Amino acid sequence: MLALERVNTVPEAFRADPVTQDEAAAIFRAALNLFGKWELTDDQAATLLDMPVRSFRRWKAEGPGRISRDGRARLSNLMGIHKALRIIFTEPQRGYAWIRTGNSAFAGASALDVMLGGELTDIMRVRRYLDAERGGW
Repeated sequence: MLALERVNTVPEAFRADPVTQDEAAAIFRAALNLFGKWELTDDQAATLLDMPVRSFRRWKAEGPGRISRDGRARLSNLMGIHKALRIIFTEPQRGYAWIRTGNSAFAGASALDVMLGGELTDIMRVRRYLDAERGGW
C-alpha cells in the first residue's frame, strides 16, 4: 500500500499559523457569549458547531475538549461574522438582531437560517456576504 504524502502548494510566507487548542478554547468561550447575544438554543449552537447537543452542553459546562480542524474553522468564521456586524452596525443590538432578520441576499431567509444548514460552507456564505458588504474584500 502506498503512503500518500501531503503536498503543500502554498508558499511558507503565505501560510496561516494554525490555531492552537488553547486559542481554539478561548474562541469557543467567546462564541458562547456570542450565542447568548444571538439568543441561540443549545440545539442551534450545536448545529453551528456540528456537534451533538449533549457534547455542546458538556463543553459549555466544563470547557471544550479537543477542537477539530473543522471546529476551529467554524469558530473562526463565526467570530468573523461577529466582527463584520460590529463594523457594519454602530449599535451592537442591531447586529445581533440582523442574524434573525430575513434578507433578500438569502432569498428572504435569515443569516441564522442559512447557517443552520449545518455545513461549514453555510457559515462561510454568510461571512463572505458580510465581508463584501463592509468592503472587506
